[in-house]
Amino acid sequence: MIRDFVHLIQNKLRHYAVFPSLHSLSRSSAFQTALFLLGVLAFARACIFLAPPSVTALASASVNGTFMPICRVETDQKKVALTFNCTYSAQDLHQLLEILKEKNVHATFFVSDTWAKNYPKLLCTIHNAGHDIGGLWTTQASLSIREQTLTLENLTQRIDRLTDSETTLFRFEDGNYDNSAIRLIQEAGGYPVQWNINSMDWKDYGAQDILHRILNSRQLQNGSILLFHAGTVYTAQALPDLIDNLEDQGYQPVPISELIWKHSYYMDADGVQIPKTEP
Repeated sequence: MIRDFVHLIQNKLRHYAVFPSLHSLSRSSAFQTALFLLGVLAFARACIFLAPPSVTALASASVNGTFMPICRVETDQKKVALTFNCTYSAQDLHQLLEILKEKNVHATFFVSDTWAKNYPKLLCTIHNAGHDIGGLWTTQASLSIREQTLTLENLTQRIDRLTDSETTLFRFEDGNYDNSAIRLIQEAGGYPVQWNINSMDWKDYGAQDILHRILNSRQLQNGSILLFHAGTVYTAQALPDLIDNLEDQGYQPVPISELIWKHSYYMDADGVQIPKTEP
């Protein structure tokens, strides 16, 4: 509900975005209204990130007191998710998007704050093509909870502003996380998502190596989350054959938003998200 209120305030601010002159601004009631709305918006966003946690949501992700990100989803449907980390480079993004379009497949792209800042138009292109956009967040043990909250909030606001949508998917850029980091994401209404199969495409061993690591992995099963990276040498080359092989095995590649359970789930020690069954 708070997020809906934030979007309402943002729309109101757009109404006051253009004024005839700075002099008239300072005297106008519109300017005073805009200032007030800015204050309300800042307060509402703070509520999102600093509000007390939902006990139900947090408990569902805890395993003996340790909070787990989603690495795989328990499902009886043959669905898997292709996910791409966008950290610095965008050299192969257009090629990846073209392949996904040709194969009629939607994926999930996790973008860092730096990447989103450097490639805002490309981020919008990804979003407009129907793919999920998630935040790629870097956590540092040296930062306080307040400082970590600000970095997460800045990342979220940038993506939200550029895509005009609400960011709920997050990934830890370096693969490192702790209870505090996961709690911050969940308290903001988000879902921490990692992976259970790593293509290791950044090592540039070749397209066949990528295919072998994915298709011959013992971890490949319903609900698997596959990790790739933008800006690598061979990922785009391997992608068409990978999609064809997955579909030949009966798997349907889907974005994360269509794979994970949003409510009534719990996590196991391997990061598997499992739906709760009715008693």
